Amino acid sequence: MLIDTHTHIYADAFDEDRDEAIGRALAAGVSHLILPAIDSKTTAIMHEVKRNYPDHIHLMMGLHPTHVGLNVEEELAHVREQLDAHSFVAVGEIGMDLYWDKTYQSQQQYAFARQIDWALAADLPIVIHCRDAFAPIFEVLEGVRDNRLRGVFHCFTGTIEDARRALDLNFYLGIGGVVTFKNGKIDRFLADFPIEKMLLETDSPYLAPTPHRGKRNESAYLPIVANKMAELFEITPVEMAKITSKNAQQLFDLS
Repeated sequence: MLIDTHTHIYADAFDEDRDEAIGRALAAGVSHLILPAIDSKTTAIMHEVKRNYPDHIHLMMGLHPTHVGLNVEEELAHVREQLDAHSFVAVGEIGMDLYWDKTYQSQQQYAFARQIDWALAADLPIVIHCRDAFAPIFEVLEGVRDNRLRGVFHCFTGTIEDARRALDLNFYLGIGGVVTFKNGKIDRFLADFPIEKMLLETDSPYLAPTPHRGKRNESAYLPIVANKMAELFEITPVEMAKITSKNAQQLFDLS
């Protein structure tokens, strides 16, 4: 059994073959898919996918940092309403993204901190989106004095120092297609850290692993990531699947 801990299967990239893509994932041994939220526009389709596959789909709720703008309070209110009305396995994906635009940096940091507070109140893990923003994200996290704080740095692409700092804060590393890239770099040091702190993901439809790089990603490709990780940790793919699935079950409290 494999668990895709981060997939946007509800995205419009799958509008023509969503059911088929989920079927391919299940056939490939990916039995659970965890869906991150983006903003209020994606909520309805997320719930629809969950209703259609209740035994395989799990939902998060949060406001993605690249969707933080002048209407941040309105979007945060939607997140709050959803958290009050439904059951979710995590608050996410939240965080900061300063790669393209720093216009709303202060609003991103504010939204990140607010949603961490809500996660702590609900005793839920957080799923962090971090792009060119490790310093401000660690500033927020290290300011939280609560041992319930936990979660995952999704699509981890940081340095060995960033990895160490994240694990010291009781976070997991979400590993996807980047680990298969020749220039991904994270493959050089991941095995230096406990396998019990690793999660597998696709982030589909983005970041397809080699040999599908540049094409649409999907959860059926998760075994490629698992095989590469097994190679790095010098264990079998079956062992990798077992350990990382247990890690995901523990973090997200999956039944």
